[in-house]
Amino acid sequence: MSDIDVPFVVSFTHRLRHTADISDADFSVLIDLLATEPQQPAKVLLWADSNLSVATGSQKDFASRLSERLSQSDRVELAAPPHIIPGGEACKNSDAVLQQLLKLIHDHNMDRRSYIIVAGGGAVLDVAGYAAAIAHRGIRLIRLPSTTLAQSDSGVGVKNAINSFGKKNWIGTFAVPWAVINDAAILQSLPDRDFCSGLTEAIKVALLKDPSFFEFIQSNASEIRRRDPAISTAVIARSCRLHLDHITLGGDPFESLEARPLDFGHWSAHRLEPMTDYQLRHGEAVGIGVALDTLYSARMFGLSHETAIDVCQTIAAIGSPIWCDAINDSDAVLRGLEEFRQHLGGRLTVTMLRDIGDSINVHEIDLDVMKSCIEELSELSVVTH
Repeated sequence: MSDIDVPFVVSFTHRLRHTADISDADFSVLIDLLATEPQQPAKVLLWADSNLSVATGSQKDFASRLSERLSQSDRVELAAPPHIIPGGEACKNSDAVLQQLLKLIHDHNMDRRSYIIVAGGGAVLDVAGYAAAIAHRGIRLIRLPSTTLAQSDSGVGVKNAINSFGKKNWIGTFAVPWAVINDAAILQSLPDRDFCSGLTEAIKVALLKDPSFFEFIQSNASEIRRRDPAISTAVIARSCRLHLDHITLGGDPFESLEARPLDFGHWSAHRLEPMTDYQLRHGEAVGIGVALDTLYSARMFGLSHETAIDVCQTIAAIGSPIWCDAINDSDAVLRGLEEFRQHLGGRLTVTMLRDIGDSINVHEIDLDVMKSCIEELSELSVVTH
């Protein structure tokens, strides 16, 4: 008998582009990402979030504009008209949409050197990415995140999933996208509620990794709420880069370790979403979760209480809530800790803060203290409303 253990490394390239208008002046950026065979155009399927299929004024909707440009390019073989995926968490709540997407891949004879271009919010990117990851064990995927949440966080990530058993992202896989394009114009039709709450992920990653970035967000919270383009673009770009660096520079992208720092505030966020039948946006749930864990960090790990209050006020100041009525059932919320443990495996590991930019992984949560933090958050929500 002999034991053979051979460690090996698989090389990936993560391609990130920032554009002003990918369906118009910056279309060449997308075309240049398509690796074509000699004398053979790239075979492409275009999928788009239903929230992008609405025309504005005299201008065609985004999916139609991009489809038109793709069909006119001699470097592209557009295999079918754009397919519209219902936007929002509902597209992930069963495998119905997934099966539709897999059938499209099959019916149009897509292969591993074909491309799926998907434009949409985080939920649409999740289900589309999962379909692309499991068909033929992987088809090249180009993501065009259409929300501030997806552009600042999940769009550049390597996770894909659908919900099951009443739990968020229970079925899924890790897969590195072929490319990600963060486009400014695609955000123009985003409602204020989604625009503002999506940037809670930027606050989260700033608290974990970059104190000066948090100060920038705090100082410009009112500009973010007003959707100032220069400020918002800068916040999205910095958040995206911090997430990308975590993934590509030794940050455990496939979550094989017990710690999951980029999920700071998410143990309760992932619980609150199904508790509200997904009426609470993911960004809103993350904002509440970050506020709650920041208050807990101040009670337990040395973060100053003044800083914790600043964090809560900043989340509210950008236009995202720090409370929802579902939290009144604190016992139900706290069951999210066990679901969070199961999702990662092993012992419970939750990231907390000793200071901004100084995180700590903990393995036990004092439930009485956390309930007290919930009560404090309720009081703060009244003051900051």
